[in-house]
Amino acid sequence: MTTSLKNKALYHQLADLLKERMNTGMIPHDKLPSERKLTHEYDVSRTTVRLALEELERSGYIYRRHGKGTFVSDIKNDDTDLATAYSFTEQMKQMGKKPETRILLFEKITADYFVSQRLNLSLLEEVYHLSRLRLADNEPLMVEETYLPAKKFLSLEESLLRSKPLYDVFSENFDQIIRLADEELYASIASLEDAKLLMIPEGAPVLHLARSTYNVKNEIIEYTLSVARADQFHYKIRHIRNS
Repeated sequence: MTTSLKNKALYHQLADLLKERMNTGMIPHDKLPSERKLTHEYDVSRTTVRLALEELERSGYIYRRHGKGTFVSDIKNDDTDLATAYSFTEQMKQMGKKPETRILLFEKITADYFVSQRLNLSLLEEVYHLSRLRLADNEPLMVEETYLPAKKFLSLEESLLRSKPLYDVFSENFDQIIRLADEELYASIASLEDAKLLMIPEGAPVLHLARSTYNVKNEIIEYTLSVARADQFHYKIRHIRNS
């Protein structure tokens, strides 16, 4: 396999070549050649092919269907919209509401086991901890606890966070471009502390959300835990069955 990326691991090189192949000659839901065919076509080991495909799957370029093969995802067509899709500020503006973010806490801490696992860091590495209250039209809607790896945002200051949305800070000040985000949610009830901030009764229904955000290098650059008022948020999900 020939490539100019001499300093990258072989499977990274193969992943880059496959990305170029998908971007220039394939469309979403096209089927990729089998691992065996890729092994012969690029003259690499089966292990190299598997590692490259795993990387592409993590970054959202491909998806697998058991017993049917590996297919091109359509996520590559949505790169520029991902930050907007996960932006509270943009979401509220699109709804015609006036967004507001109040910073409750901003500090640098050392990562405990929970945080280090979520950010894929070593125990006791430095992270920024950011606590925010999100409002729209002066009504509190969501409480967020965000953790950022300090090594990715060395000069981050609270004044900067007050001046613009977090994801704008990522891209404009630290050249951290969002590639994708994984989000989980479940229903729960409001704790006393969250209820006070959200101005709802203790025990009222809320949505808990956990989001891991990845940059283009497939590194986790944000882990956020959110508590949202269940009477103000709903999630719409579309499931597409691929034939």
